[in-house]
Amino acid sequence: MKIGIDRTTQRALLKSLGLTDNDISKPWIAVVNSYSEIVPGHIHLNTLANAVKAGIKSAGGTPFEFNTIAICDGICQGTAGMKYSLPSRDLIADTVEVMIQAHQFDGMAMISSCDKIVPGHLMAAARLDIPTIVLTGGPMLPGRYQGKQITTTHIREYSGKARKGEMSMEELKCIEDSACPGPGSCAMMGTANTMACITEALGMSLPGCATAHATSAKKVKLAKETGKRVIDLVSKNITPSKIMSREAFENTMTVDMAIGGSLNACLHLPAIANEIGIKISLDDFDRVARRVPHLCPIVPSGEYTMEDFDEAGGIPALLKELSEFIKWDTMTVTGDTLRSYVEGAEGTHRPEVIRSVNNPVHKEGGVAVLKGSLAPGGALVKQVAVNPLMLEHEGSATVFNSMEEATQAVIDGRVEKGSIMVIRYEGPKGGPGMREMHAITSMLVGMQLDSEVALITDGRFSGSTRGPAIGYVSPEAFEGGPLAVVENGDKISYNIPERKIDLLIPKPELKKRLQKWRPPTRKITGYLARYVTLATSAGNGVILKTPEK
Repeated sequence: MKIGIDRTTQRALLKSLGLTDNDISKPWIAVVNSYSEIVPGHIHLNTLANAVKAGIKSAGGTPFEFNTIAICDGICQGTAGMKYSLPSRDLIADTVEVMIQAHQFDGMAMISSCDKIVPGHLMAAARLDIPTIVLTGGPMLPGRYQGKQITTTHIREYSGKARKGEMSMEELKCIEDSACPGPGSCAMMGTANTMACITEALGMSLPGCATAHATSAKKVKLAKETGKRVIDLVSKNITPSKIMSREAFENTMTVDMAIGGSLNACLHLPAIANEIGIKISLDDFDRVARRVPHLCPIVPSGEYTMEDFDEAGGIPALLKELSEFIKWDTMTVTGDTLRSYVEGAEGTHRPEVIRSVNNPVHKEGGVAVLKGSLAPGGALVKQVAVNPLMLEHEGSATVFNSMEEATQAVIDGRVEKGSIMVIRYEGPKGGPGMREMHAITSMLVGMQLDSEVALITDGRFSGSTRGPAIGYVSPEAFEGGPLAVVENGDKISYNIPERKIDLLIPKPELKKRLQKWRPPTRKITGYLARYVTLATSAGNGVILKTPEK
């Protein structure tokens, strides 16, 4: 790209950017920035990018910054815009691939914060396999209202209280004005912060990066060190394939269970691993969940925020507590093993935030994988966020063919206590795009129906969801899964501890209905039309099909 007489034109073009011969001769580092003016988790990333570039220059490299797209799930929530959120993950990975391969960079420093952007960057890193380090942008500080910490999880649930008349609109407005005090990913253990924690446990970001807050000096220092580290990775040729081993992914699932992480990790980790030739299934998540306890009661699975988690010592302190479950000899971006992340790290400063394995919040990890006649390919529930009264339930189905239909029924008071709401045609193909159903789950919690009404869907959930919300049902309804033929009044039962979910109709009746079923017709254009032809099942991580697969 830059050496020899045949590259004279390339060097001339580079000099038009103001580069010198010395700049051109140094390692070229792509600074992959997902800065955006509409995403709260990304509004500050230009500041961090400048710090990363300073680190790269000080270590002897030449940085080139380019941007990837970023969608805010919170802003898209409950609208047609949410159809584009999950599909953006693969588009982001493709964009990075195109830029890196076209310009033949020597290494990458990737900067992102939010739900689909972090996994999109990690997918690209695994696919390209050039020396790479990730800087996650950091959590938002929690808001405060009447002396209490609040997050976006709380504000959504307060909306349900206001709708029920238990809170005035004036009070709701005060909460709205104070819930999100500044830049960063939402202050609870949603998908964004789950993926940041997973990135650190994977060894792809520096120790302490996941919980260092967006506006802290600590985050800027980590950004500078990130820039320096990527040059060392290039010089030693430490690539993602040397870091993202099977053992490293086992560590990420272990951490995910201990933090009560987002269910969306069960889509993203298989997709990232797939790029590097490693297969992770839902059964792997369930196996780890049965073995690893839930230790961190962070919103929505407890009362603490990411600020509390950082103060408690973050991922290094958690890894130390999880010592018996961790595979310590995996490589990291420090150039050393994961063991180096906890060397010198003190035990947790907040034992109520990072509990001991001998005193867990729950004996099992955050995720449960349910299987049965309603979900032969599996369904997911964040079991640590379910009211104990609803861990097992049987009820009559009330069926809806879209999230909007279901939401209106709740608003109108047409959902009976004890029933099971079924929302279908919201999967990867049926949605299309597999929207999050968080708007309706928050409404159910806010209206205090989460101890009386369960929700089952082939859509997915926000990391901040709590309650008996069972999603990611596979096969999805649009592909002829059993969810497609559930009728109003059918009995459905689930048992989370026993990992069962069943449609209680005779097998011959189920077979008869499935034979008669035909998919609904709809008009889809643009990117979503292409996405639908390639998207696979939620049970497979919604990995896109390729010609060779």
